[in-house]
Parts: sequence; C-alpha cells; structure tokens
Amino acid sequence: MKVLLRAIALLALTAILAGCNDGALPPGASYASLSGTVIDAATNQPIPGAIVTLDTVLTATSDADGHFTFAKVPTGDYDYTVQVTGYKTYSSSGSATPGKPNAIVVRLVARPPAHAPGTATPASPPPGRSSR
Repeated sequence: MKVLLRAIALLALTAILAGCNDGALPPGASYASLSGTVIDAATNQPIPGAIVTLDTVLTATSDADGHFTFAKVPTGDYDYTVQVTGYKTYSSSGSATPGKPNAIVVRLVARPPAHAPGTATPASPPPGRSSR
C-alpha cells in the first residue's frame, strides 16, 4: 500500500512540474566564462595585482602575467572596472555569451606621480621675475 501511495504522489508531482514547463517561461540562468589580461598602455607589459570588478559583485585579481578569469559570469551585458595603484581606474562594459570565447584586454594608463608638499616643480618663474 505504501509503495502504491508513493508512486501516485510521485506521478502527481511529475504531472504538476511538467505542466509548469509550457515554453513561455524564461530559461534558467546560464553562465559563461570571462578571461582577460591587464597591460600597461605605454609599454604593453602585464600588470599584476590589478583588481577587476564585474557588475560591482564579482572580483578577480590579475596574476604575474596580468591574466584574470571569472569562471561563472551570468550571460548578457556586464559592466566592469579595473583598479591598481599607480594607474587610472578603467571602466567599460561588455557582453558574455555562452559557448563563445569571452576575453578582454585592458590597457591601463599610468597616473602621473603626485608631488610631495613643499617640493619644487618645473614651472614658469614667479610674476615680476625674469628667467636668465
């Protein structure tokens, strides 16, 4: 008797779930992988230690060769930023497609060094003085 009740319950559950899949529902979330390389825009040398943030949620850090990887990125459009000390922050967007290579190359521009307070910088002479 217990076996018969279990079989009927399983059959009813299967029928209910099958009725929910009428094709009008959106497919479940699918994922893609995303990889990339962070390089110096002037020298084309890899930049290790860059923090790559994807959609403000996922993060990865570039390795010694400037490479980074996200194994599971929701498919569709995404925004990303890349930050590392000594370089300007880079922001852009892309689109992840399952089954296709999703790779980016990020070229960071070096930030000019900040001058320490009280140090002289090459400039024009003060007003009223001539440079000889």
